[in-house]
Order: sequence, then C-alpha cells, then structure tokens
Amino acid sequence: MNAPRPRLDPAVAETRRAVRGLLAQALADAVLRPGDLVTVALSGGADSLALAAVTAFEAPKQDLRAGAVVVDHALQSGSEAVAGRASRQASALGLDPVTVRRVAVGSDGGPEAAAREARHAAVAEVAAATGSPLVLFGHTLDDQAETVLLGLLRGSGPDALSGMTPLTRRSSGPAYGRPLLGVRRHTTRQACVAAGTAPWDDPQNDDPAFARVRVRSALLPVLERELGAGVPEALARTAEQLREDAEALDHFAEELAEDLAEHSEAGISLSVAGLLANPAALRQRLVRLAVEGEFGVTLSRTQTLEVCRLVTDWHGQGPIDLPGVTASRDGDRLAFSAAS
Repeated sequence: MNAPRPRLDPAVAETRRAVRGLLAQALADAVLRPGDLVTVALSGGADSLALAAVTAFEAPKQDLRAGAVVVDHALQSGSEAVAGRASRQASALGLDPVTVRRVAVGSDGGPEAAAREARHAAVAEVAAATGSPLVLFGHTLDDQAETVLLGLLRGSGPDALSGMTPLTRRSSGPAYGRPLLGVRRHTTRQACVAAGTAPWDDPQNDDPAFARVRVRSALLPVLERELGAGVPEALARTAEQLREDAEALDHFAEELAEDLAEHSEAGISLSVAGLLANPAALRQRLVRLAVEGEFGVTLSRTQTLEVCRLVTDWHGQGPIDLPGVTASRDGDRLAFSAAS
C-alpha cells in the first residue's frame, strides 16, 4: 500500500497559487512567452525569499525559466555579505542566472525613494542584459495596506491610493509583477519556515526614522486594536476598488483625447469647450495625459489644478510655466508647448 503524500504546508500552497496565477496572467497577456526568463528581485528577506522559492517551483511548470537579481544598496555595514548570502540561497533554490548588482544610492526624494530608484534602475539593467521581460517583487498585502495609509496621511489622490498593481507594463524595460499582493506578511515567513530557508531580517524594517515603519509598527496595530482585525485586508480592498475606478477614468480619458486633442509643430492643444463638458476628474486626467504623452512630464495635482484654472476660471491670465512645458490659453484651445 502506498504511503500517503505529505500534506503541503498551507502557507506554501497559498504563495504557490498566487505566483501561478500571475505567471498565467502574464502569459495570457503576452507579457511572457514560453521559454522566457522570469527574474525575482531578491533581498534575502522573508517576502522575496518565499517568492524566489515558489517561482523556482512554479515557473518550469509553465515552460518558463526563473532567475534572480540581488541588489546591494551598500547602505549598511556587511551589506555585501547579505547580498552574497541571498545569491547563494537563490542558486540553491535552482534559480539561474543569479546576478548581484551593487549600486550607489543618491539622496533625491529622501532615503527610501532614492534607494527604490537605484534598485529599480539596477533591476531594469539586469533584466535587459539577461533578456527577462518580467521582474517579480515580493510586496505583500501588508505592504499594500501601508502604502494606502501613507497615501491617506499625505493627502494623495486616488491614483496614489490605488496602491501597487499586480502586473504593470512599462513604457520601457521589463514589466513588473507583484504576485503576493493578496498574501499576508506572516504567510511568507511561514512559507520560508516550511521550505527550510532562513530569511534575513533587515534592521531598517524596525527603524522608526522611516514613516513606513511607524505606520507598520505603531499605526496599524492601533487601528486593529480599536477597529478589530482585518484592517490591512480592508485597506487592500480599497486600493483594488480605487484602481479599478482609476483604470476606467484613464480609459475614458484616452478615448476623449482623440477627439479633443490637436497636434501641432509647437506641441499639443485641447478644446476648452470639450474640457468644460467633462467632470473635473476626467478634465484633470486629460490634461495630465496630454502633457505626459507629448512631453514625458508627469504633473502633480497642484500643477494640474493650476492648469485647469485656465479652462474653468480664465480672466486673461498669462502662460503657466511647468517643468519643461508651458501651458497657455489660446482662444478656445488650451495649448501646451515645450519650454523655451
């Protein structure tokens, strides 16, 4: 009589389902083709290590290869050893190729933003060098909840509150996948225990100097204590709903832009009457879409509202200077041109 098969740990099963689903979606959306290389962005922490183990298991089942990139930010003593340990763990899991990239982190936008920018640049370079069309990140449901709370506290708009997307196509470079956005952080840690892998605990994850750490260690526990369990899940659901709304508004804006926009040698213009005929949310998206599509400049909400006043509250005021772009009212057109 055959011995019963060992029961699969629930945490491993949950993470496998999540990665399997995202890889299937990427194949269906032609982000990936059979035989392609999927690259895991691996820090050595529990989230990315669980992701690496599961991707090594799931990718070959969908005729895909799995590799990893380890970014050494060189911000802490011993970071080189941490990166080396993570790369050895990746190789032991069967990931190939495994690339370690040491980066120099600047200071623009604060330490977290600067580290993220350096990391993403390094990841994109490695993906280009290895021909990988998809990079997977280990962001979890807890990360999503923290992102939404930070957005609320900063007064961000619905785009920011939409949080991170599971699968993001980018204008250049690899697509980004975040298959664990529906998985709790404690589940990834349990998956590591079940797989016999030892994650690295980044001391910066406990440093209250970072706003995200304060949200994680102080604010969220208070909310759960006062409001009951399930706050992170509720915040993640909110992000998903807002993301669906934002995608719908973007879709309508893109369709409207074809009728309202006129291209010229100087730049692009939009019909004032057409902008006025639409709700503020669509009007603002049309303005941002025109500027980003024509000049590659992303306007802030403050800048967008200032430009929209040329439509809704124009009394003959002159041009508005934006980063690399000038916005002006030209009769019945809202015109954008490259700054001289």
